[in-house]
Amino acid sequence: MFLEIITPDENVFAGEVDHATFPGSEGSFQVLNDHAAMVSSLGTGDLKIVSTHNKKTEEIHMAIDGGVVEILNNKVLVLAEHIEK
Repeated sequence: MFLEIITPDENVFAGEVDHATFPGSEGSFQVLNDHAAMVSSLGTGDLKIVSTHNKKTEEIHMAIDGGVVEILNNKVLVLAEHIEK
């Protein structure tokens, strides 16, 4: 699935990922390929991205401070207030 993370200041991330775990405002949740369409508010916490390229798995962690996430047709769009890489 394709993940794009945007803040008011910059485009933070864009690329294919295996799955991502988000800090929802009511608790964390994970998004996998073919996830049902949804929109959710995000709280403060750890955003974890996992992707595999050439049989090598990479895990990226970012601290996120609120925002929203939209999931539709294997595209995940995160509009974040602030992110620390």
